[in-house]
Amino acid sequence: MRTALDCPFSPGSDTIPQVWAGRTAQLSDWRDVLRPRRIAGLPERGRTILGEAGLGKSALVRRIARDGAAAGDWVTPQLRMPSGSDPLKLVARALLGLADRAGLPTSREKRISDLLSRVETVAAQGFSVTLGHQSGPEPFTALTDLLVEIGRAAIRQGDVAVLIHIDEVQNIDDKDSLSQLLISLGDAMAYETTATAPGGVEFPRSLPLAVYLTGLPDFAGAAGADKGATFTRRFKTTTLAPLGNEDLASALQPFVADGWPVPNGEGGIGRVRMTPEARDAILQACCGEPFLFQLAGEQAWYAAETEVITREQVIAGWRAARPEAAAHVERILQRLPDSERKFLEAMARLAPEDRSLTRIAEAAGYPGASSAGPTSQRLDGMRGIIARGKRYTFRHRAVEAYLTSDWPEMA
Repeated sequence: MRTALDCPFSPGSDTIPQVWAGRTAQLSDWRDVLRPRRIAGLPERGRTILGEAGLGKSALVRRIARDGAAAGDWVTPQLRMPSGSDPLKLVARALLGLADRAGLPTSREKRISDLLSRVETVAAQGFSVTLGHQSGPEPFTALTDLLVEIGRAAIRQGDVAVLIHIDEVQNIDDKDSLSQLLISLGDAMAYETTATAPGGVEFPRSLPLAVYLTGLPDFAGAAGADKGATFTRRFKTTTLAPLGNEDLASALQPFVADGWPVPNGEGGIGRVRMTPEARDAILQACCGEPFLFQLAGEQAWYAAETEVITREQVIAGWRAARPEAAAHVERILQRLPDSERKFLEAMARLAPEDRSLTRIAEAAGYPGASSAGPTSQRLDGMRGIIARGKRYTFRHRAVEAYLTSDWPEMA
């Protein structure tokens, strides 16, 4: 009944999971705010979705992009930024694809053909293009101008948004090319063209352009420090946190209630069910992490071939997943600066009721609470790993479980 071809769980594959959990606020933001406002010509900032590895940033925006494409929007592929790559090249190639969708290559205007030629040069040479290589605007200006033309074409099409998704933005380590990219995207989103209302009244309107940037939390500090108010004014940043058990239980409810439909091998449809105890075991194992949720579900699926997933099968499957789960959290901790990791370790050694900033600072060897303040602020506001208050708590429950218990062991 349960085979690899039928498994609806997909950990770490950058695909949209069939078993989707949570992120309703971000999905609603696209559906009810960002998309309708941009299509209506109203100004709206781009979105930056950040968070630690495994929180489903890329999958979230891929789902948004899929929903947009299904509604007829013009959507770029997921533009992953490898370390050391030239972001202007990758974005230029994607914009040329959107230009094809918009029908710009068929234009007879010399201005459009010259612009496309310029962007083709950027796609080939990237940031290294200068006025000395070829007459015309700087690379970021050419990208901005093409985005504007694509936006105008979308207006003519009607009820169409243009969605650009740039992933792994923390890998853009060249400050100049990052600056050019952010300015180009921001200028295009801020650009106003003239529209005509019934009766011949002209009015300014924004282009239907929506930009999503996704990556690790470090990007917020780098972009904010280097670009200051320009970046924060043009992009709204959300730092994802692990999911609540309610969201995860809701995602597994189809298994518990009606069963998950799969081919039965006889030309019909069978159903794989899950006991409530098995559901609770998956929630216990994953600690709210979307990646670990998919991993626990996948291994439970592979643990047997019966029609019902039991708690014993979840535990057996998780036993095989424990090394990967532990390595996942270890990578998060290893990537942190020493000061932040030591703060978390000190916080974990204290009982929950003793986790005040003063006690944590003392346990971590700081001369006083004020010295630990900046570190705690980064762990809260930028990384979303802890929550500050009178008593400090862990938001990232997998990090907490790893530091304070024998997790990923599970009885």
